[in-house]
Amino acid sequence: MTAFIGEIVGTALLIVFGAGVCANVNLKKSFAHNSGWIVITFGWGLGVAMAVYAVGQFSGAHLNPAVTLGLAFNGDFPWNDVPGYIVAQMIGAIIGSIIVYLHFLPHWKATEDPGTKLGVFSTGPAIPHYFSNLMSEIIGTFILVVGILSIGANTFTDGLNPFIVGFLIIAIGISLGGTTGYAINPARDLGPRIAHAFLPIPGKGPSNWGYSWIPVVGPVLGGSFGGLFYKAVFVGNLTSTFWIVLSIMIVVLVIAFYADRQETVSMKSKRLTA
Repeated sequence: MTAFIGEIVGTALLIVFGAGVCANVNLKKSFAHNSGWIVITFGWGLGVAMAVYAVGQFSGAHLNPAVTLGLAFNGDFPWNDVPGYIVAQMIGAIIGSIIVYLHFLPHWKATEDPGTKLGVFSTGPAIPHYFSNLMSEIIGTFILVVGILSIGANTFTDGLNPFIVGFLIIAIGISLGGTTGYAINPARDLGPRIAHAFLPIPGKGPSNWGYSWIPVVGPVLGGSFGGLFYKAVFVGNLTSTFWIVLSIMIVVLVIAFYADRQETVSMKSKRLTA
């Protein structure tokens, strides 16, 4: 198996387990319906572990463009391989979404709420607020990448590393995931969102493209900065790229902050004229 195929297969497995547990918990007439957030976080965490076990020997099992970028910025992964890995991850995410759609085929019609159906495939904010939502995704993905690099710096019993990474995902979900659904992975959100847009799901609504940039830009910034932070603080190799990425992150957050303010002003103006 090539690294490219490994990332396709691994990311597809990740989405089968991850989107699968979201469907299991949220779709009507599933025996797991309403089993809760803890079940979802464990489903995602164990799904990551199983996917890493499956393809880690072939590709390193990044399964996430933010992880790929973080490792590249940290100097642990060649930049020439980054585009191919990201393409493979996107393909795998779409394939995994299609499998989940087919697995739960009669449950889409049994579930009335379009938002619930979209939530199986992609994330959304508990409270829509560009700045806060973006910050949540940056923080979660930063912790993910720094956590993965920290786990890799330790010695475990052979074969235990993927399981520990899975528990890192569970910890992020339990502690930080309630604000945005913790995408912390551009492929995990964008690939399934694309699948939601073209799959013939009964009674589905729009794919919420207006929010879709948050779970892409946030993880890209958080993962990239996480790799550079680890290199600077843990390894002691501070580079100019650290400051460049930090500056870009601050600029994007400022833009999001002012976008929120503009939206607030616009809403107040509409109320006054109503």
